[in-house]
Amino acid sequence: MSDTVERFRVTGLVQGVFYRKWAQANAEGLGLRGFVRNMGDGSVEAVLAGPKERLDAFAEACLAGPPNAKVEKVTRSAADEDDLPKRDGVEIADDG
Repeated sequence: MSDTVERFRVTGLVQGVFYRKWAQANAEGLGLRGFVRNMGDGSVEAVLAGPKERLDAFAEACLAGPPNAKVEKVTRSAADEDDLPKRDGVEIADDG
């Protein structure tokens, strides 16, 4: 069975509170692959691939975030395999 690929957009107070590093560690702990990055509008974006139930667990964890984050909303949408880095693991990508 192939992996599902999804784009996550997390809004609220999520920059300057180590959210990307926290999201990277959580995604890797779930065995996902992809990237996390800050966006110019103050949100954090992750594009990740893995089993649907692990992506669901990641989305649920994102609602809490690290201690100093104040998450307002997590939105999910389909993404394409071509959007992912060509290696395993989760990287912190350049800002979008």
